[in-house]
Amino acid sequence: MEGAPNSDLNAGLLLALAPNTAAYFTHANISNFSQFLQKQGNLKLPNKEKLEESVDKTLLLWPPGNFDSTIDLKGNPAQIPSPFTFQNFPYSWSGFGMAGSFHGLTVFNNNVHAQNSDSLSQADIAEPLFDIEKETYIGTILQNAANPTFRFDPRKGKSPSAFFAEVDPTPLAPGINEMVKPPTFPNVSPVAPDGLIVSSPGFHFNEQNNAMSAFQNVLVPPKPNITISNSETDDGYNVFSKAGYIKCHAGSYFTNHQIIPADEIGTEPSRAKALAKTAKIFAEPLLYSPTENVPIRKNARVLKSPMNNTDEQQLRLGFAHDGKGGYKTPSLIGLYWQAPYLHDGGVAVGYEHNYGLTGTLLKGKPVDPYRSIIALVDRKERQKVIKANASLHSVHITGAGHSFWVDQESGFTKKEQIALVKYLLSLNKGRTEQQ
Repeated sequence: MEGAPNSDLNAGLLLALAPNTAAYFTHANISNFSQFLQKQGNLKLPNKEKLEESVDKTLLLWPPGNFDSTIDLKGNPAQIPSPFTFQNFPYSWSGFGMAGSFHGLTVFNNNVHAQNSDSLSQADIAEPLFDIEKETYIGTILQNAANPTFRFDPRKGKSPSAFFAEVDPTPLAPGINEMVKPPTFPNVSPVAPDGLIVSSPGFHFNEQNNAMSAFQNVLVPPKPNITISNSETDDGYNVFSKAGYIKCHAGSYFTNHQIIPADEIGTEPSRAKALAKTAKIFAEPLLYSPTENVPIRKNARVLKSPMNNTDEQQLRLGFAHDGKGGYKTPSLIGLYWQAPYLHDGGVAVGYEHNYGLTGTLLKGKPVDPYRSIIALVDRKERQKVIKANASLHSVHITGAGHSFWVDQESGFTKKEQIALVKYLLSLNKGRTEQQ
């Protein structure tokens, strides 16, 4: 289905089965990189077999439908986010996509291609972000490259950067993807959190990212497979209001567009603070004009992205420059198609009352949106989910937090709980405030 997160995609398994997963080590639980280092020629490089094994252990814990998009040397995969993006800003689970065109959606789309698919693109910021020297970083990624053309051999006497320069398919850009260094490179910024902008030769600067944003904003979730009467809709909305959900999930698209501090929302905090180290290299939001062609000419026009409508505290939360970060209030449109729930996808219940990701997606069993929403709002059901997820805590998946209950202990009847759940799952388009 176009637009729905693909909970069948087991990206962690696919990566683990491939050679050279060590190139993805910044997304794994690598608390002490130096323990892998050994003398190789004039360099210190990690033992490639041991590093590969360590990275694979993390990747194999990713549930289907999850992906780790942050380079913080921690395994903290999050759910593939909903591409039903219209009015769902700021973007990403932590909300760092808030500046620039399309309310930050272009920043978010750029992140996928400028960082997640090209580890080499971070070589120039490896030291401030990872405390790893640039040559060691490049050598780590290339020493076991699947393609022999890109495989670095320290015995041949060349530095990793000199070797890569000879085989680099995109010599005008860091890494191997088609990218442009913005004016602030190698520093990062609110409009270039990776320090780079994906743009192919022959296109305008940032044109492809903006095109993807425009496409995503017209995706509309299909009608959910749930029957709800007008009276049930009214009852569900009344419970929604009575429970206080309307304070955060407000307006026509059921979001106040705010980032909530991780301590306040109470969900697993690791992902929220993943960008904290970018504070060391954070720069002004400068980009080339969208009228500039790629490759960028000398003395190209530089523009400062307007930040008038960006709250400074929200910016600090989105990039965890307070040391803790937060999670955005997501829109509830298309909720039926987005099970399991919360950023870690931990609130998962199957059709056979099987609990947690260990009882559902990791066993090849589908998640039931209805029962999963029940577990989201019912504390007794949630405890079963959290208990079932115990083996995933090392990759920061728990299903805990967002403790806003609609259950008997909060004074709600089972009938009211069911009305709320059916109402939430029925939302597939924006509604006016009156509705």
